[in-house]
Amino acid sequence: MTKLFFVRHGKTQWNLEGRYQGAGGDSPLLPGSYHDVHSLATYLSSKRIKFRAIYTSPLLRAETTAVFLSENLNQNLPIKINPGLREFNLGIMEGKTFKEVESKYPEAVDAFRNHPDLFEKNRVQAETFSELILRMREVILMIAKQYPADSDNILIVSHGAALTALMQSLIGTPLADLRKNGGLTNTSLTVLETQDLGAHFRKILWNETAFLGKKLDKTDSI
Repeated sequence: MTKLFFVRHGKTQWNLEGRYQGAGGDSPLLPGSYHDVHSLATYLSSKRIKFRAIYTSPLLRAETTAVFLSENLNQNLPIKINPGLREFNLGIMEGKTFKEVESKYPEAVDAFRNHPDLFEKNRVQAETFSELILRMREVILMIAKQYPADSDNILIVSHGAALTALMQSLIGTPLADLRKNGGLTNTSLTVLETQDLGAHFRKILWNETAFLGKKLDKTDSI
């Protein structure tokens, strides 16, 4: 049985500004995000969970989160960078504010946020949900097959939009309903497990943030 611990990266400057980052954009973690990652590590350590490895997106905001998380867990974990875990390629949306994109492409934004099945033929030159899920699932199935033992706990650090779509698909949610539970919060923790090498997944924990010990606002989730 493999348990996968999915972590959305810490909050960044662009998150705070309400900008789409995507696979091509990036901005540094906010100073307070390091405290949040430390809080996550403290929470995981309190559960006495031993991990085998950390897999991370190559984007700086995710890799920085993964490195700092590993340092705070103090388990001498290998950090494995995998390009398949990068954020959604959001085309011309990247770097622009949510309001700016919504004013120019309201239908694309509505589909992206509320109707993923309608985003498959988008006007913003973005990756589709189907394309995203396909390349991310390849990574997850590889991990599930490589770490099949009951004691195999793996950390995966990636991104809000990408992880939401991926994890919903893993538990069997139809494409049209991928956003039914909304998005994920920065430095949140979601846990899924598989007992059959990735053929099926079960949800254990979803978008847990209580360990952060702070009031969240709308810029914390996507």
